[in-house]
Amino acid sequence: MLKSDPAAINSAEFFDRSRARLGFDVPPGLVDPNIIPKSGDQGTDRMLEIIAREQPVRPAAVLIPVVDHPQPTVLLTQRAAHLNDHAGQIAFPGGKIDATDASPLDAALREAEEEVGLSRKFVEPIGYLDLYATGFGFRILPMVARVKPGFRLSINKSEVDDAFEVPLAFLMDPANHQVHSKEFRGMERSYYAMPFAERYIWGATAGILRVLYERICLT
Repeated sequence: MLKSDPAAINSAEFFDRSRARLGFDVPPGLVDPNIIPKSGDQGTDRMLEIIAREQPVRPAAVLIPVVDHPQPTVLLTQRAAHLNDHAGQIAFPGGKIDATDASPLDAALREAEEEVGLSRKFVEPIGYLDLYATGFGFRILPMVARVKPGFRLSINKSEVDDAFEVPLAFLMDPANHQVHSKEFRGMERSYYAMPFAERYIWGATAGILRVLYERICLT
């Protein structure tokens, strides 16, 4: 388990800090293979350098939908079991950026509508989080957004098996941030996991949530 200070932050303060600390500038590393996002883990950073030489960059965008309940939650999805990439894993709504998307934000909103039917009229974009790279060549740009309650979802079963909400307080509590390790070509690299009830949140999703904690919840 990772040792860190707990996140003593309420809903209003979370959104206020997010607006103050995030922006809408798109980082050049989203498409430039020569700019490799840093993870803070030596093994992972070395893996990303190798991947950048071997695979083309795959730009993607995801929505971090923070639902503004009295006790806010984060809307997550479980990817369909038949998919070729990351089947059955817990994810944010989102996906690859298409040529027809006006921006990464537009891609994230489009994917959220296509995957779970989250209407844009309920979504207030707040700003981009740090660029996140994966071992599959994806460069993921997360958009933090405030979501007004009252929306109705329509699950696209060709892409998503389920959608569910996890309390923001749980995800922003470092006591729930497990650190595991695995091997990549003889090198050890670490990754985060945040098990919640029967859901196993790990990999890029847990890593992005950890970045959210460090950017917004730490003073």
